[in-house]
Amino acid sequence: MLKAIVLVATHLAMLAVGFMAGIYTLPILTAPKGPDVATLQATARAATYKGQFDRNLKGSDFLHWGEGSVSVSPEMIGHEGRLAPGPDYKVYLTNEFVDTKDGFLRIKGQAKAIGDVKTFNGFLLPVPPGVDINQFTTVVVWCESFNAFISAAKYR
Repeated sequence: MLKAIVLVATHLAMLAVGFMAGIYTLPILTAPKGPDVATLQATARAATYKGQFDRNLKGSDFLHWGEGSVSVSPEMIGHEGRLAPGPDYKVYLTNEFVDTKDGFLRIKGQAKAIGDVKTFNGFLLPVPPGVDINQFTTVVVWCESFNAFISAAKYR
């Protein structure tokens, strides 16, 4: 009987590990090719504002982080750098710099959703019509599926 319990427990544990590994690797395997460096650099040169994603923010950890530069213009938000791979990433603009999950959840209702991030080695997202980047100060990357803070960059 003990042997059967141990076998069931170990098989369930391995199933859980496999499931978690799948959730982590699926976005990597299905990610489209990111924007080319020349396009990202051109976006950065045309930017009105710039900021930095810091890998060591209070709310970031070894699975949830971003690093690199962020460029913000009235037409486009660009990121040159890397994000930890994950599912269902969204970019938001906020009026306040936040560096934790709780901080973002507190102001999410006032944040402006910009778009989905599908690439982890840089991204380009068009700023939706009617969004005034001057009314915001910070770019936040957030994982909707798991309510996880990824990174933030203050741009003004």
